Amino acid sequence: MDKLYDLAVIGGGVNGAGIARDAAGRGASVLLLERGDLATGTSSNSTKLIHGGLRYLEHYEFALVRESLSEREVLWGIAPHIVWPMRFVLPHRPGLRPRWLLRLGLWLYDHIGGRKELPSAQSVALARHPAGAVLKPEYAHGFLYSDCWVDDARLVILNARDAADRGADIRTRCEVSALERQGDCWQITAGGQQFRASCVVNAAGPRVLDLLGRAGEPSSQRMRLVRGSHIVVRKLFDHPFAYFFQLPDGRIFFAIPYEQDFTLIGTTDVDHDADLDSVQASAEEIAYLCAGASEYFRTAVTPADVVWTYSGVRPLIDDGSGKPEAATRGYRFELDGEPGEAPLLSVFGGKITTYRHLATEAVDRLAPLCPVFDGPEWTHAAPLPGGDFGLHEADDLARELAAHYPFLDHAQAQRLIRLYGTRARNILGQATSPAGLGEQFGHGLTAAEVDYLVAQEWARTAEDILWRRTKLGLHFTAGETARLEQYLIERTALA
Repeated sequence: MDKLYDLAVIGGGVNGAGIARDAAGRGASVLLLERGDLATGTSSNSTKLIHGGLRYLEHYEFALVRESLSEREVLWGIAPHIVWPMRFVLPHRPGLRPRWLLRLGLWLYDHIGGRKELPSAQSVALARHPAGAVLKPEYAHGFLYSDCWVDDARLVILNARDAADRGADIRTRCEVSALERQGDCWQITAGGQQFRASCVVNAAGPRVLDLLGRAGEPSSQRMRLVRGSHIVVRKLFDHPFAYFFQLPDGRIFFAIPYEQDFTLIGTTDVDHDADLDSVQASAEEIAYLCAGASEYFRTAVTPADVVWTYSGVRPLIDDGSGKPEAATRGYRFELDGEPGEAPLLSVFGGKITTYRHLATEAVDRLAPLCPVFDGPEWTHAAPLPGGDFGLHEADDLARELAAHYPFLDHAQAQRLIRLYGTRARNILGQATSPAGLGEQFGHGLTAAEVDYLVAQEWARTAEDILWRRTKLGLHFTAGETARLEQYLIERTALA
């Protein structure tokens, strides 16, 4: 209670974690408060792409596309373990957007965002390309272009980890119940405890307006909550390319290789007016995605093929767009507080690709009011934890890890590098055999890794570990999950 933090960030999604990291790196004392686990909501339920948003060009959002594309290679550079390039196949569909328009859009996409390392777009004859073999024969022509894939939940975790390494106090499962301005500081009640901070950032995502109401700060900003749902099926193809598909209703969706054995298909755009604690794909959304995929793939996709679904609610700025998919993915700030009063900065909108730039701008806006933030921008060049290696070195690191720990096969080493990068050795330590890593829970998950996730990454439950810290939940049986949960209970009891 006695400590006065320079900044309290409320919300442990990608924007909140990014702001906490940026501010801590400039020397501020930072408190981050999250009501659940980190990345529980929108930030772990995205399409998992770092991309410019090719379809946003149709809505003339050139500034947003340019900003997103410029961030694409920046994020790849600071997190090459969890961000990696992916080539997308865009089949031309007769009767929809003409080929010349697609070619023009991809030319713009290649040239307005400062692309350097990623390959440029090109035309492709699908009949002679590996990605065309699983498509219906009427899709004869198409294009290849580049974007990046990201492990979205780990992006949040690593930003929080880096913030903590720089002195930030990260509190998960610590919901803010009261927020009161007391002159030049904020009094915050969260998780039954009292905290004080000179500045507050409201990065509560879909709950941003609720938090403003709790603070007694009415806002004129209108939000549009849009649900994006995804389905996961057994893999539909054996090559590394992803697909960008167009539908007759004007919407688009992706089909992406996912976790070795699966294909991820999404997303939908549906206005969401239900409970934010129970966000699920509707039967209509599942059927829509299955039908869309079946229009392109030779093998039909049905709801019976779906092994998992997930949904997230995007907190979009309500710009009056008629259709949910047309609403802007841009962001906006609102700063409350009279001169001499403790400021409150609220974040509206945004997308995962632009989180780092958003965080920098947020801290810059607070700098004139809180001089402790008045340091140079730094996050564009500083690697996230474990990302201190070159853009194309992940496979080499996996081979080196397997050579140093001969009991690991290449797939196991690659999984660890893709999650932890150079910090994988912090998990493996001095182990000389699988027994040295403790209990084996299945699919490569060991007690050593679980203990690391609890001690270093705020994991508490099997769900935290299987669905956010890793994606092993797709592989675990109910019995394996129960044993992991029991281990965590036993570990807590002994702590």
